[in-house]
Amino acid sequence: MIIRQEETKDYKDVYRVVKSAFDSAEHSDGNEQDLVNALRNSGSFIPQLSLVAEQGGEILGHILFTKVDSGGSTQLALAPLSVIPGRQRQGIGKALIQEGHRRARELGYRYSVVLGSETYYPKMGYLPAEQYGIQAPFDVPRENFMACQLEKDAPQISGVVQYAKEFGIG
Repeated sequence: MIIRQEETKDYKDVYRVVKSAFDSAEHSDGNEQDLVNALRNSGSFIPQLSLVAEQGGEILGHILFTKVDSGGSTQLALAPLSVIPGRQRQGIGKALIQEGHRRARELGYRYSVVLGSETYYPKMGYLPAEQYGIQAPFDVPRENFMACQLEKDAPQISGVVQYAKEFGIG
């Protein structure tokens, strides 16, 4: 399996992967694949942080990190992470997150936030965001709104996350 930057030719396959991954998800609004399309056309899109996991020419997973603001600093939001149903729980999501974090550090980002599973994301280094002074812009259980400090010496930030308008928050 290789993890690489998404290319324009991958868009249809990524749409299918995201849609299939969220079809049976416990928490989904059903439009995650359309969110990915909208974010690609936004000012918060970072092409280097839209990654696919590919094996034998087939795209098995996708991850997207986009810019958010928190306390006047630009950080990242991980959303969404998608792996085709038949290949979930095989380390593909973990590999995508790890490579995304590595690339994000190279680009100078210090934190990533995620709204997600309180049992999955802590395995990837995510902790309740409030521990870093980061607050959600909506009501959510603290254990589901998390942040990962990408650099151990990253300065503390404080503030409410402002997502790209394409997320439809606020």
